[in-house]
Amino acid sequence: MTLAPVPRLAVIVVAAGSGTRLNGGAPKAFVGLDEHTILRHALRGVFAAPRAQVVVVVPSGFEGAALTDAREVAGDRAELVSVVTGGATRQSSVAAGLAALWADVDTVLVHDAARALTPPSVFERVVAALAGGADAVIPAVPVVDTIKRVDAAGAIVAAVDRSELAAAQTPQGFRREVLVEAATSADADHTDDAALVAAAGHPVITVAGDAASFKITTGPDLDRARALLSLTRSVAPPTPPMPRSPRVGIGTDVHAFGGEGTLWLAGLEWPGEPALSGHSDGDAVAHAVVDALLAAAGLGDIGEHFGTDRPEFAGAHAEAFLAHTRNLLGAAGWRIGNVSVQVQAQRPRFSARRGEAERVLSAALGGAPVSVSATTTDGLGFTGRAEGVAAFATALVVPA
Repeated sequence: MTLAPVPRLAVIVVAAGSGTRLNGGAPKAFVGLDEHTILRHALRGVFAAPRAQVVVVVPSGFEGAALTDAREVAGDRAELVSVVTGGATRQSSVAAGLAALWADVDTVLVHDAARALTPPSVFERVVAALAGGADAVIPAVPVVDTIKRVDAAGAIVAAVDRSELAAAQTPQGFRREVLVEAATSADADHTDDAALVAAAGHPVITVAGDAASFKITTGPDLDRARALLSLTRSVAPPTPPMPRSPRVGIGTDVHAFGGEGTLWLAGLEWPGEPALSGHSDGDAVAHAVVDALLAAAGLGDIGEHFGTDRPEFAGAHAEAFLAHTRNLLGAAGWRIGNVSVQVQAQRPRFSARRGEAERVLSAALGGAPVSVSATTTDGLGFTGRAEGVAAFATALVVPA
């Protein structure tokens, strides 16, 4: 078997923004754009472009979701993908991406995930200009609106000659040493990487951008992207989906005793036992199962779908959590194969009710087999001191 050469081109996909103006309930790159995330759509353009190492820079806590998206889009290029945690600014996030580049890389593209619909042809034009000897290249489109200069009070001061203006887009491409040098010597934050490199004294040239490469920043931008995707589907022949294989996920959950009422665990009420604390009923077993299923399907985690901003799940029991999770998986094209969950606790004693717990959990998952085991920790740790309960789940999902 002949191994593919290590690419000398890399693409840093910046997906670490908070998305405050988009107000989509998640960091911008992880907001839904039809059935997938903005990030996943952006990566389609990246992997349709020339072969490259791909480094995705994301907010802390979203590394797993990003890696799932990237590997599924990458197909046979999955070995070229890595995910790193970004910084507090765009510049620091790009620096984190640069630190993850392989030694053989000599050309770098920096692409905003928010430009989710950028065609592969734009990547190709930037790469070609760099191959032709340019130090720094950005795609740009002409400014078509009439531009006015205004003062602080909003009064028009003068018209601006738009023939001299262009709107910068991404991916922006650089010789690696030029971008690294500019990032290392920067003494201020810049709005984009081209400005950073220009401030370091390097010339930046432009190639033709594309109207589809607009930046998704606000709600109307997201609506526009959805409309374009819908239009594309209506006029283009459908692309056969890549075959999907069964997938496995793991989940854990921990809750301390100290809640109000009686204990709910593994979908069962345990009269006479102290309750677990939590936003819902504190059912660590059900919550571990939810996390395992979501992880297997690449749908994030329990905090994303059942957080404290979801009042309908306050005090909810296992049935509500598991039924909603089953619906999420079904909508994404997955069916639950089976689930195994282990409980670590001094109390309650599971042996007499193990079969009952398995039946209740299985019913909530639409009949998928669920096995439950329980163990103590020989008095070690917080579970050994009977301060709470820990649960660990493994789930198998298969294409529906």
